[in-house]
Amino acid sequence: MIEKLRSLGLQILEMVNRGENPYIEIPVRSLSNIVWDEKAGLLRLGESKAKRYFFHVGHARKFMQTMLVAAFCEDLLDENIHTSIRDMYYNLKRTLPGTKENTFDTQDESNPIIVDIETSLNILREQLHLIADRKGVVAGNVVIEDRGDEIDWSKLGSGGWSIPSAVEDIKFKHVDADFILVVEKNAAFERLHEDKFWKKHHCILIGTGGQAARGTRRLIRRLNKEFNLPVYVMTDADSYGWYIYSVIKAGSMNLAHTSELLGTPTAKFIGLSASDIKEYGLENFTIKATERDIKRAKELLNYPWFQHKEWQKEIKLMIKMGKKAELEALSSKGLRFITNNYLPEKLEKRKFLP
Repeated sequence: MIEKLRSLGLQILEMVNRGENPYIEIPVRSLSNIVWDEKAGLLRLGESKAKRYFFHVGHARKFMQTMLVAAFCEDLLDENIHTSIRDMYYNLKRTLPGTKENTFDTQDESNPIIVDIETSLNILREQLHLIADRKGVVAGNVVIEDRGDEIDWSKLGSGGWSIPSAVEDIKFKHVDADFILVVEKNAAFERLHEDKFWKKHHCILIGTGGQAARGTRRLIRRLNKEFNLPVYVMTDADSYGWYIYSVIKAGSMNLAHTSELLGTPTAKFIGLSASDIKEYGLENFTIKATERDIKRAKELLNYPWFQHKEWQKEIKLMIKMGKKAELEALSSKGLRFITNNYLPEKLEKRKFLP
Protein backbone atom coordinates (compact mmCIF):
# COMPACT_ATOMS: atom_id res chain seq x y z
CA MET A 1 0.00 0.00 0.00
CA ILE A 2 2.83 2.38 0.81
CA GLU A 3 4.17 1.85 -2.71
CA LYS A 4 0.90 3.16 -4.18
CA LEU A 5 1.11 6.30 -2.06
CA ARG A 6 4.73 6.90 -3.00
CA SER A 7 3.95 6.30 -6.65
CA LEU A 8 1.27 9.00 -6.42
CA GLY A 9 3.81 11.39 -4.90
CA LEU A 10 6.38 10.62 -7.59
CA GLN A 11 3.83 11.25 -10.33
CA ILE A 12 3.10 14.70 -8.87
CA LEU A 13 6.82 15.44 -8.54
CA GLU A 14 7.48 14.45 -12.15
CA MET A 15 4.76 16.84 -13.35
CA VAL A 16 6.32 19.65 -11.31
CA ASN A 17 9.78 18.92 -12.70
CA ARG A 18 8.37 19.04 -16.24
CA GLY A 19 6.84 22.45 -15.51
CA GLU A 20 3.30 21.10 -15.80
CA ASN A 21 0.28 21.91 -13.68
CA PRO A 22 0.21 18.87 -11.32
CA TYR A 23 -3.05 17.01 -10.95
CA ILE A 24 -4.60 13.94 -9.34
CA GLU A 25 -7.05 11.78 -11.28
CA ILE A 26 -10.01 10.70 -9.15
CA PRO A 27 -13.00 8.53 -10.18
CA VAL A 28 -16.29 10.43 -10.12
CA ARG A 29 -18.48 9.31 -7.20
CA SER A 30 -21.84 10.58 -8.44
CA LEU A 31 -24.95 8.47 -9.04
CA SER A 32 -24.45 8.91 -12.77
CA ASN A 33 -21.15 7.01 -12.51
CA ILE A 34 -22.45 4.07 -10.44
CA VAL A 35 -23.28 0.95 -12.43
CA TRP A 36 -24.84 -2.41 -11.62
CA ASP A 37 -22.53 -5.28 -12.51
CA GLU A 38 -25.09 -8.02 -13.03
CA LYS A 39 -22.51 -10.72 -13.64
CA ALA A 40 -20.66 -10.00 -10.39
CA GLY A 41 -23.83 -9.09 -8.48
CA LEU A 42 -22.28 -5.87 -7.19
CA LEU A 43 -22.57 -2.11 -7.48
CA ARG A 44 -19.46 -0.59 -9.03
CA LEU A 45 -18.03 2.79 -9.97
CA GLY A 46 -18.08 3.52 -13.68
CA GLU A 47 -15.22 4.73 -15.85
CA SER A 48 -15.74 8.49 -15.46
CA LYS A 49 -12.85 10.33 -13.83
CA ALA A 50 -12.06 13.93 -12.95
CA LYS A 51 -8.73 15.72 -12.59
CA ARG A 52 -7.94 17.78 -9.51
CA TYR A 53 -5.33 20.46 -10.36
CA PHE A 54 -2.99 22.37 -8.08
CA PHE A 55 -3.10 25.59 -10.14
CA HIS A 56 -6.86 25.94 -10.21
CA VAL A 57 -8.89 28.31 -8.06
CA GLY A 58 -11.61 25.73 -7.46
CA HIS A 59 -9.22 22.80 -6.92
CA ALA A 60 -6.18 24.14 -5.07
CA ARG A 61 -7.54 23.72 -1.52
CA LYS A 62 -8.66 20.13 -2.08
CA PHE A 63 -5.40 19.33 -3.89
CA MET A 64 -3.47 20.53 -0.83
CA GLN A 65 -5.75 18.52 1.49
CA THR A 66 -5.32 15.39 -0.63
CA MET A 67 -1.54 15.66 -0.42
CA LEU A 68 -1.69 16.18 3.35
CA VAL A 69 -3.85 13.08 3.90
CA ALA A 70 -1.73 10.96 1.53
CA ALA A 71 1.47 12.00 3.34
CA PHE A 72 -0.16 11.29 6.71
CA CYS A 73 -1.15 7.78 5.56
CA GLU A 74 2.38 7.14 4.29
CA ASP A 75 3.70 7.98 7.76
CA LEU A 76 1.20 5.61 9.36
CA LEU A 77 2.26 2.76 7.11
CA ASP A 78 5.93 3.57 7.52
CA GLU A 79 5.63 3.50 11.32
CA ASN A 80 3.15 0.58 11.21
CA ILE A 81 0.64 2.27 13.51
CA HIS A 82 -3.13 2.79 13.24
CA THR A 83 -5.23 5.79 14.10
CA SER A 84 -8.84 6.95 13.80
CA ILE A 85 -10.14 9.23 11.08
CA ARG A 86 -11.00 11.66 13.89
CA ASP A 87 -7.41 11.67 15.15
CA MET A 88 -6.19 12.27 11.61
CA TYR A 89 -8.41 15.33 11.29
CA TYR A 90 -7.05 16.90 14.48
CA ASN A 91 -3.46 16.00 13.61
CA LEU A 92 -3.68 17.71 10.21
CA LYS A 93 -5.80 20.70 11.23
CA ARG A 94 -3.68 23.86 11.43
CA THR A 95 -3.60 27.46 10.22
CA LEU A 96 -1.46 28.03 7.15
CA PRO A 97 1.48 30.38 7.92
CA GLY A 98 0.84 33.99 7.04
CA THR A 99 -2.88 33.45 6.48
CA LYS A 100 -6.12 32.95 8.38
CA GLU A 101 -6.89 29.81 6.37
CA ASN A 102 -6.99 26.37 7.99
CA THR A 103 -5.90 23.17 6.30
CA PHE A 104 -9.28 21.69 7.37
CA ASP A 105 -12.12 23.58 9.01
CA THR A 106 -14.21 20.52 9.94
CA GLN A 107 -14.01 16.75 9.68
CA ASP A 108 -16.61 16.96 6.94
CA GLU A 109 -13.74 18.17 4.77
CA SER A 110 -11.20 15.48 5.66
CA ASN A 111 -13.50 12.43 5.45
CA PRO A 112 -14.27 12.82 1.71
CA ILE A 113 -10.54 13.23 0.99
CA ILE A 114 -9.95 9.78 2.45
CA VAL A 115 -12.54 8.37 0.06
CA ASP A 116 -10.88 10.22 -2.83
CA ILE A 117 -7.61 8.45 -2.04
CA GLU A 118 -9.39 5.12 -1.67
CA THR A 119 -10.95 5.41 -5.10
CA SER A 120 -7.93 6.83 -6.91
CA LEU A 121 -5.54 4.19 -5.54
CA ASN A 122 -8.11 1.35 -5.34
CA ILE A 123 -7.41 0.53 -1.71
CA LEU A 124 -9.42 0.57 1.53
CA ARG A 125 -8.84 3.23 4.15
CA GLU A 126 -8.30 0.40 6.63
CA GLN A 127 -5.35 -0.72 4.50
CA LEU A 128 -3.99 2.79 4.99
CA HIS A 129 -4.24 2.17 8.76
CA LEU A 130 -7.16 4.58 9.17
CA ILE A 131 -9.85 3.10 11.40
CA ALA A 132 -13.33 3.95 12.64
CA ASP A 133 -15.17 3.01 15.84
CA ARG A 134 -15.75 -0.68 16.48
CA LYS A 135 -19.21 -1.95 15.64
CA GLY A 136 -20.40 -5.52 15.34
CA VAL A 137 -19.86 -8.68 17.35
CA VAL A 138 -19.18 -12.32 16.49
CA ALA A 139 -19.25 -15.76 18.14
CA GLY A 140 -18.48 -19.21 16.81
CA ASN A 141 -16.03 -22.06 16.70
CA VAL A 142 -13.24 -19.98 15.20
CA VAL A 143 -9.71 -19.21 16.34
CA ILE A 144 -7.90 -16.17 14.96
CA GLU A 145 -4.59 -14.42 15.41
CA ASP A 146 -4.86 -10.65 15.77
CA ARG A 147 -1.68 -8.61 16.26
CA GLY A 148 0.10 -11.58 17.78
CA ASP A 149 -2.75 -12.59 20.13
CA GLU A 150 -4.66 -15.84 19.62
CA ILE A 151 -8.39 -15.36 20.15
CA ASP A 152 -11.01 -18.10 20.37
CA TRP A 153 -14.45 -16.79 19.38
CA SER A 154 -16.12 -19.67 21.23
CA LYS A 155 -14.67 -18.69 24.62
CA LEU A 156 -15.49 -15.03 25.10
CA GLY A 157 -18.43 -15.33 27.48
CA SER A 158 -21.59 -13.34 26.92
CA GLY A 159 -19.97 -10.52 24.98
CA GLY A 160 -18.53 -12.25 21.93
CA TRP A 161 -15.62 -10.74 19.98
CA SER A 162 -15.93 -7.07 19.13
CA ILE A 163 -15.23 -6.67 15.41
CA PRO A 164 -12.60 -3.99 14.72
CA SER A 165 -12.65 -1.53 11.86
CA ALA A 166 -9.61 -3.14 10.20
CA VAL A 167 -9.78 -6.92 9.69
CA GLU A 168 -7.27 -7.23 6.84
CA ASP A 169 -4.41 -8.49 9.00
CA ILE A 170 -6.46 -11.03 10.96
CA LYS A 171 -5.22 -14.58 10.40
CA PHE A 172 -7.72 -17.42 10.63
CA LYS A 173 -6.08 -20.30 12.50
CA HIS A 174 -9.16 -22.55 12.77
CA VAL A 175 -12.64 -22.21 11.27
CA ASP A 176 -15.25 -24.90 12.01
CA ALA A 177 -18.67 -23.86 10.68
CA ASP A 178 -21.21 -24.74 8.00
CA PHE A 179 -22.59 -21.23 7.43
CA ILE A 180 -22.66 -17.64 8.68
CA LEU A 181 -25.77 -16.15 10.28
CA VAL A 182 -25.81 -12.34 10.25
CA VAL A 183 -28.36 -10.70 12.56
CA GLU A 184 -29.34 -7.01 12.43
CA LYS A 185 -30.59 -6.54 15.98
CA ASN A 186 -28.46 -6.66 19.14
CA ALA A 187 -31.36 -8.20 21.07
CA ALA A 188 -31.64 -11.07 18.57
CA PHE A 189 -27.89 -11.64 18.70
CA GLU A 190 -27.97 -11.77 22.51
CA ARG A 191 -30.82 -14.28 22.48
CA LEU A 192 -29.13 -16.55 19.93
CA HIS A 193 -25.74 -16.24 21.61
CA GLU A 194 -27.09 -17.04 25.08
CA ASP A 195 -28.91 -20.05 23.64
CA LYS A 196 -25.64 -21.12 21.93
CA PHE A 197 -27.39 -21.25 18.57
CA TRP A 198 -24.01 -21.05 16.82
CA LYS A 199 -22.87 -24.18 18.66
CA LYS A 200 -26.03 -26.23 18.15
CA HIS A 201 -26.27 -25.37 14.46
CA HIS A 202 -22.56 -25.27 13.68
CA CYS A 203 -22.40 -21.70 12.41
CA ILE A 204 -20.71 -18.36 12.94
CA LEU A 205 -23.06 -15.81 14.51
CA ILE A 206 -22.51 -12.14 13.64
CA GLY A 207 -24.46 -9.20 15.05
CA THR A 208 -24.32 -5.94 13.10
CA GLY A 209 -26.19 -3.65 15.50
CA GLY A 210 -28.05 -1.98 12.63
CA GLN A 211 -26.39 -1.13 9.34
CA ALA A 212 -23.26 -3.28 9.07
CA ALA A 213 -20.01 -1.36 9.53
CA ARG A 214 -17.24 -1.69 6.98
CA GLY A 215 -15.17 -3.97 9.22
CA THR A 216 -18.13 -6.29 9.74
CA ARG A 217 -18.92 -6.41 6.02
CA ARG A 218 -15.29 -7.13 5.23
CA LEU A 219 -15.19 -9.92 7.81
CA ILE A 220 -18.34 -11.49 6.31
CA ARG A 221 -16.81 -11.25 2.84
CA ARG A 222 -13.52 -12.82 3.93
CA LEU A 223 -15.18 -15.75 5.70
CA ASN A 224 -17.47 -16.33 2.74
CA LYS A 225 -14.73 -16.15 0.11
CA GLU A 226 -11.85 -17.79 1.96
CA PHE A 227 -13.84 -20.66 3.51
CA ASN A 228 -16.74 -20.96 1.06
CA LEU A 229 -19.31 -20.45 3.84
CA PRO A 230 -22.91 -19.58 2.88
CA VAL A 231 -24.17 -16.30 4.36
CA TYR A 232 -27.73 -15.89 5.66
CA VAL A 233 -28.93 -12.47 6.79
CA MET A 234 -31.75 -11.82 9.25
CA THR A 235 -33.32 -8.36 9.66
CA ASP A 236 -36.59 -6.67 10.57
CA ALA A 237 -39.47 -7.02 8.12
CA ASP A 238 -39.30 -3.49 6.80
CA SER A 239 -37.70 -1.53 3.99
CA TYR A 240 -34.76 -0.38 6.12
CA GLY A 241 -34.02 -3.88 7.40
CA TRP A 242 -34.09 -5.20 3.86
CA TYR A 243 -31.76 -2.39 2.80
CA ILE A 244 -29.28 -3.59 5.44
CA TYR A 245 -29.36 -6.97 3.70
CA SER A 246 -29.00 -5.21 0.35
CA VAL A 247 -25.81 -3.44 1.43
CA ILE A 248 -24.24 -6.66 2.74
CA LYS A 249 -25.09 -8.43 -0.50
CA ALA A 250 -24.55 -5.90 -3.29
CA GLY A 251 -22.75 -2.95 -1.71
CA SER A 252 -23.96 0.62 -1.40
CA MET A 253 -24.10 3.71 -3.61
CA ASN A 254 -21.76 5.65 -1.32
CA LEU A 255 -19.15 2.89 -1.23
CA ALA A 256 -19.51 1.47 -4.74
CA HIS A 257 -15.73 1.71 -5.11
CA THR A 258 -15.27 -0.87 -2.32
CA SER A 259 -17.99 -3.35 -3.32
CA GLU A 260 -15.48 -5.95 -4.49
CA LEU A 261 -14.03 -6.13 -0.98
CA LEU A 262 -17.15 -5.46 1.11
CA GLY A 263 -20.02 -7.05 -0.81
CA THR A 264 -21.08 -10.70 -0.59
CA PRO A 265 -23.18 -11.40 -3.72
CA THR A 266 -24.04 -14.97 -2.68
CA ALA A 267 -25.67 -13.86 0.60
CA LYS A 268 -29.28 -14.94 1.07
CA PHE A 269 -32.09 -13.55 3.23
CA ILE A 270 -33.50 -15.80 5.98
CA GLY A 271 -36.07 -13.39 7.46
CA LEU A 272 -38.06 -11.58 8.71
CA SER A 273 -40.27 -11.32 5.61
CA ALA A 274 -43.65 -9.67 5.13
CA SER A 275 -45.15 -13.13 4.51
CA ASP A 276 -43.87 -14.26 7.91
CA ILE A 277 -46.24 -11.84 9.63
CA LYS A 278 -49.24 -13.94 8.64
CA GLU A 279 -47.48 -17.32 8.56
CA TYR A 280 -46.29 -17.00 12.15
CA GLY A 281 -49.31 -15.15 13.51
CA LEU A 282 -47.61 -11.83 14.16
CA GLU A 283 -50.49 -9.63 12.97
CA ASN A 284 -51.09 -8.21 16.45
CA PHE A 285 -47.41 -7.40 16.91
CA THR A 286 -46.80 -5.26 13.85
CA ILE A 287 -46.06 -1.53 13.59
CA LYS A 288 -47.77 0.89 11.23
CA ALA A 289 -45.42 1.73 8.36
CA THR A 290 -44.63 5.43 8.00
CA GLU A 291 -44.69 7.37 4.75
CA ARG A 292 -40.92 7.22 4.82
CA ASP A 293 -41.02 3.40 5.16
CA ILE A 294 -43.37 3.12 2.18
CA LYS A 295 -41.29 5.51 0.07
CA ARG A 296 -38.14 3.49 0.83
CA ALA A 297 -39.93 0.25 -0.04
CA LYS A 298 -40.98 1.66 -3.41
CA GLU A 299 -37.35 2.58 -4.06
CA LEU A 300 -36.29 -1.00 -3.29
CA LEU A 301 -38.72 -2.27 -5.94
CA ASN A 302 -36.52 -0.63 -8.57
CA TYR A 303 -33.19 -2.01 -7.37
CA PRO A 304 -31.81 -4.53 -9.93
CA TRP A 305 -30.97 -7.08 -7.21
CA PHE A 306 -34.55 -6.97 -5.88
CA GLN A 307 -36.14 -7.80 -9.24
CA HIS A 308 -36.56 -11.47 -8.31
CA LYS A 309 -40.28 -12.33 -8.20
CA GLU A 310 -40.10 -13.42 -4.56
CA TRP A 311 -38.64 -10.07 -3.47
CA GLN A 312 -41.13 -8.14 -5.58
CA LYS A 313 -43.92 -10.08 -3.86
CA GLU A 314 -42.57 -9.38 -0.34
CA ILE A 315 -41.97 -5.67 -0.89
CA LYS A 316 -45.37 -5.13 -2.52
CA LEU A 317 -47.03 -7.06 0.32
CA MET A 318 -45.43 -4.78 2.90
CA ILE A 319 -46.62 -1.72 0.96
CA LYS A 320 -50.15 -3.17 0.65
CA MET A 321 -50.40 -4.03 4.35
CA GLY A 322 -48.89 -0.72 5.40
CA LYS A 323 -47.24 -2.56 8.27
CA LYS A 324 -43.79 -3.69 9.34
CA ALA A 325 -42.49 -6.05 12.02
CA GLU A 326 -39.37 -6.15 14.16
CA LEU A 327 -37.44 -9.31 14.93
CA GLU A 328 -38.50 -8.87 18.55
CA ALA A 329 -42.09 -9.62 17.45
CA LEU A 330 -41.07 -13.30 17.36
CA SER A 331 -40.69 -13.13 21.15
CA SER A 332 -44.49 -12.96 21.36
CA LYS A 333 -44.39 -16.70 20.64
CA GLY A 334 -41.92 -17.30 23.44
CA LEU A 335 -38.46 -15.95 24.21
CA ARG A 336 -36.74 -18.96 22.61
CA PHE A 337 -39.09 -19.20 19.61
CA ILE A 338 -36.49 -17.63 17.33
CA THR A 339 -33.87 -20.15 18.51
CA ASN A 340 -35.93 -23.31 18.74
CA ASN A 341 -38.56 -22.85 16.03
CA TYR A 342 -38.24 -19.99 13.58
CA LEU A 343 -34.62 -20.31 12.45
CA PRO A 344 -34.37 -24.12 12.58
CA GLU A 345 -37.49 -24.36 10.38
CA LYS A 346 -36.13 -21.82 7.92
CA LEU A 347 -32.81 -23.65 7.71
CA GLU A 348 -34.36 -27.12 7.40
CA LYS A 349 -36.76 -26.07 4.63
CA ARG A 350 -34.18 -23.72 3.08
CA LYS A 351 -36.70 -20.89 3.09
CA PHE A 352 -34.36 -18.19 1.84
CA LEU A 353 -34.89 -15.17 -0.37
CA PRO A 354 -32.20 -14.54 -3.01
